[in-house]
Amino acid sequence: MPFPASAPVATSALTPAYTRLTEVFTGLRITELAETEQPPQSSGWVAAARLAEGGPALDAFLAWDNAQVLKDYGQQARPDVVAGFGLHRYAWPACLLVTVPWFLDRRVPRLPVTNVAFQRTLGRMAVRVTDFACLPGDPAAALPGAHVVPDEEALRAEVRAAVADHLGPVLTGFGPRMRRGPRALWGMATDEIVEGLWYIAHLLGEERRAMRELELLLPGATKPYVGKPAFRELTGPEGQSLPTRDRASCCLFYTLRPEDTCVTCPRTCDADRVARLSATA
Repeated sequence: MPFPASAPVATSALTPAYTRLTEVFTGLRITELAETEQPPQSSGWVAAARLAEGGPALDAFLAWDNAQVLKDYGQQARPDVVAGFGLHRYAWPACLLVTVPWFLDRRVPRLPVTNVAFQRTLGRMAVRVTDFACLPGDPAAALPGAHVVPDEEALRAEVRAAVADHLGPVLTGFGPRMRRGPRALWGMATDEIVEGLWYIAHLLGEERRAMRELELLLPGATKPYVGKPAFRELTGPEGQSLPTRDRASCCLFYTLRPEDTCVTCPRTCDADRVARLSATA
C-alpha cells in the first residue's frame, strides 16, 4: 500500500476543507503528507513534477488516456486531443487543492509541483502543505507557515498565484504535445479553475456564491489567465433560471463526437443548453 496503516496522518490548516471536499465529492480523496514525507511514487501514482518534465512519466500518463478513448469511443483520437484530455484529468482536481480551502475557509496553500502526486484510477492526491495564506483574525494565522494578507483581494491574488505556480510547470510539460500556444493553455487553466469550483459548490449547495466569488477571482485582466468565468443565465421552459457559462477554451471532444459537445462549449447553442440543463435540473 502507498500509505501503511500505521503511518501517522498529517493534518494542517487545510485539513477541514479537504475533508469537506471528500464528503461531498467521494471521487477525490486527499492525503496530507508530513513535512519530511515524500509523495508516493508507485502503484499508479505520478508526481506532478514528473508530468512537468514532459518525459517518460508523461508518456505513460497519456497512454492511459489514449487507451481510455479507445475503450469509450472505439476510435483513435489525435495525439493533441489525448494530451488535452490528460491535462484536464490532472488540472481539474489539482485546482481544487487551492480553490476549495479558499472558498470554504479563506486559506490558500502554496503547492509547488514537488509537493503533489496523483493517482487517478483511485481518485487520490497526496499533498505536502508547508505554506499558506490567510486573512487577519483567522485562528490559523498563528500556525507555522502562515502568511497573513490584508484583505479579500489580496487573498484572491494568492489564489491566482498559487494555481499559476503549480500549473505553470505542468502546462510547460504538456504544451508540446497539445499543439497550443501559451494563451490557449492558460485559457484551459482558467476553465479548470472555474468549472471545478463551480461543480463542487453545487454539491455544497453554494453554487450562486461560487459564481460571485469566481467572477471576482478572474475578472478578465489577471495574467497569465485568459478570459472570465463568463457566467450567464438562460430561462427554462417553465421560467426557471438555468446558470451556464461560455468556456475560454475548447476540450476538442467534438473531434470524437461532433454531435455531442459540452454544455458550456461555445459550439453549443442556447436552445440545446436549455434542453440539456432542464433535463438535469
